[in-house]
Amino acid sequence: MKTDIEIVKSVKTKNIEHIAAKLGVKKEDIHKYGKYIAKLPLKLINDKVVNNKKLVLVTALTPTPAGEGKTTTSIGLSEGLNRIGVNTTVVLREPSLGPVFGVKGGAAGGGFSQVLPMEDINLHFTNDMAAVEKAHNLLSALIDNYIHNHQGQNSLNLDPRRVAWKRVMDMNDRVLRDIVIGLGERAQGVPRQTGFDITAASEIMAALCLAKDMEDLKTKLGNILIGYSFDDKPLYARQLNAQGAMAALMKYAIMPNLVQTIEGNPAIIHGGPFANIAQGTNSLIATKMGLSLSDCVVTEAGFASELGAEKFLNIKCQYGELSPDASVIVATVRALKHHGGVKSAMLNEPNPEGVNIGLQNLEKHIENIRHFNIKPIVAVNRFHSDTEEEINIVKQRCEDLGVRVAVSDAWAKGGEGTIDLAKIVMEEAEKSTGCFDPLYDFNWDIEEKLHTIATKLYGADHVEYTVKAANQIEHFKKIGLDKLPVCVAKTQRSLSDDPGKINRPKDFILRIREFEVATGAGFIVPIAGKIMRMPGLPPTPSAEKIDIDNDGNITGLF
Repeated sequence: MKTDIEIVKSVKTKNIEHIAAKLGVKKEDIHKYGKYIAKLPLKLINDKVVNNKKLVLVTALTPTPAGEGKTTTSIGLSEGLNRIGVNTTVVLREPSLGPVFGVKGGAAGGGFSQVLPMEDINLHFTNDMAAVEKAHNLLSALIDNYIHNHQGQNSLNLDPRRVAWKRVMDMNDRVLRDIVIGLGERAQGVPRQTGFDITAASEIMAALCLAKDMEDLKTKLGNILIGYSFDDKPLYARQLNAQGAMAALMKYAIMPNLVQTIEGNPAIIHGGPFANIAQGTNSLIATKMGLSLSDCVVTEAGFASELGAEKFLNIKCQYGELSPDASVIVATVRALKHHGGVKSAMLNEPNPEGVNIGLQNLEKHIENIRHFNIKPIVAVNRFHSDTEEEINIVKQRCEDLGVRVAVSDAWAKGGEGTIDLAKIVMEEAEKSTGCFDPLYDFNWDIEEKLHTIATKLYGADHVEYTVKAANQIEHFKKIGLDKLPVCVAKTQRSLSDDPGKINRPKDFILRIREFEVATGAGFIVPIAGKIMRMPGLPPTPSAEKIDIDNDGNITGLF
């Protein structure tokens, strides 16, 4: 069996002008980054045709730490759709260096279902992440500069103890979660407590991914809540005149990136928010770009249906007026055995009973997608260790539930291995009546929105709030932020807020310890359980396996 790197080396990558031509884009309209990457100008978006195209959302069951191949399946499905004659673009998020150097490794697919050039996509790409990071930290610097230079004559009355804006970096670094800055002499600034989040959790990233154009992005950046005055009034980035300079740093980052799949089909990659601590979907601009230039878009939302898919459907689709036509739930035999109580070291061993028990988790995710009035389709992402008996158990359960299912061999066979899945997806998408129904209305109270998500999608009995969280809700009502959607930050390893509760936990209590605010992006963030917005590296990080030789060949990036 070939390795990922051997597969990549065996492929002749096409000039990006050829890929753009497939989308009907002239070479003079693209901004090239070398031979194989380009940025697409926003003028190519045609809102009049977007809702006449087919939009397919790929989600998954609750994943194991290594993930279940959602990106690989998304890319493979787009290849399969193109093979059966459907002009399709896959639209994905950009990888963050945190996971690349952490647990999961790269995020460009795998095997014969990858986007190219893989190394560039995984490492810095077109520097969109860096632009987000710089714009975010520019605001941080402006805030601390204001505090330093306006002591005693603070026209905004900004309380240094109530600055709500942290710094970010695109790396997993737990020691930066809580820090003290400004120590030393007076010239070093005013000492205060703050911290770092990972760039993928930056509100700048969230705003970028929900912006319609540059003017809209500037408005969102100006609406960022930076903190509170001594008399408890909210203060915003526009009061520091920060939005213009921040947007200038995003001049190119707002433009989606065009690359290609192994089979030479178009792929658009843009935006990279995580789904457990942010909204977990690529940009609205990228999705609309794909729908403007092709007949079908396959896109993914991070982690499982109660995280990325929920946020895609409740937040992105409502803000962007999108209506998905079908949703694919990626399942693996390995994950089902995990939820069936099989130990990690034994996941490659046949265990039909473990699969059967773990199917409760898949059933919940099927139920979740149906809550949105969308037809779910199950894709069994095949691993070499899967037995036909185990796969047949999954197929039979899906049949019993009235759900269509297909095995995806995207890793081993690329588009050839997803033709059956592609046919089912297109048949169901063609039947779509456009009756997509969000789970809640933005005008509902915060408690009602959270109760609906927790009870319907997580399986919780009710939601409990700490005193701090309850007080924050009252404060949001007072300053008019209670009508924003909610973007829950919680563990991806369980339907609950406890990563130890696998399979399908029921009647548990969802505990909200506090809220963070993203007024620029347009949502509030309830933080459940012990989830952190700055991850840490594992005991043996993927970074230890990555190397480069004298010829520039990178290894270990998987």
